[in-house]
Amino acid sequence: MLRQTIDQLLDGENTGRYDWQDLHKTEKTHAGTLVEINLQREFRFASHAEDDTIHMDYLIEGIEVDCKYSQRKYGWMIPPEALGEICLVVWADDSKSRWSAGLLRADRAALAESEGKTKKGNRDGKFSLTRKHHGLVTWLWDDMPLKENLLLHLDEAIREAIMDAGRGTRPGQPAREKRWNGQAAVNELFSLVHHRIVDRSVVRTLARQYDYMARIRMDKGNTRARPKLRQIGIIILGQDTKHARIAGELGLPVPGSGEFVAARVRRVRPGDLKSAKIDGGEWTLADGADLAEVAPRLP
Repeated sequence: MLRQTIDQLLDGENTGRYDWQDLHKTEKTHAGTLVEINLQREFRFASHAEDDTIHMDYLIEGIEVDCKYSQRKYGWMIPPEALGEICLVVWADDSKSRWSAGLLRADRAALAESEGKTKKGNRDGKFSLTRKHHGLVTWLWDDMPLKENLLLHLDEAIREAIMDAGRGTRPGQPAREKRWNGQAAVNELFSLVHHRIVDRSVVRTLARQYDYMARIRMDKGNTRARPKLRQIGIIILGQDTKHARIAGELGLPVPGSGEFVAARVRRVRPGDLKSAKIDGGEWTLADGADLAEVAPRLP
């Protein structure tokens, strides 16, 4: 849910953004509201939005709970109305690919009044957890892995090559004012990023169109990712059960729902340890010393 919420804020399809730092301040502030809403939808908590007798965000097992999200661990801002109440405190960091969620009783003695002021000089009236009271958080999940934001964590040179393909420029050249080429960006992604899970959100950000999955599918013109890269020995496996079998037999990460993994392959030779039967032949992973050959058609 946190991965989806961050991607929702980045809105890669319309903006091309993949980095939290590129969000506007107002968007970052809105993250807390989106986390609250999306948690309620995911877990179907009774909420204030549905029942005005509930004063906090949720009613869980008969207990009112306020939801607080922060981009910084222990950085939650507690409003006066939540003092004395149970808070569900959530933190996620896309750059670290980690998240935490726990429970905190908002004890006034453990909180410090915020020094923040409004534009007119009024105090915002919120409180934050003091450093010496960090231990009061009861962690439900602490320092857990957040599904990786692939574009953010790619080697910079590889990421720039992908972006240059979309911009229609060469490395080091200034960007030209022209329409973004989503197909070229997606093709470059799968030509350079191998043996790693690629989530559909990455394809969506690079394609920048409504039917972004079409950038991968087979086509008669051999311009889309699968048919074009097949000519240089690259296969793109998806969530299909037959594709999962191939990935497993080749020793690749097995893609799940909405995921892909690309690899360059060659025909099996004596001594190869791992292989998969594809399109009537036996294939294995290629390395840098292998000449490119047309890859098999995937089921």
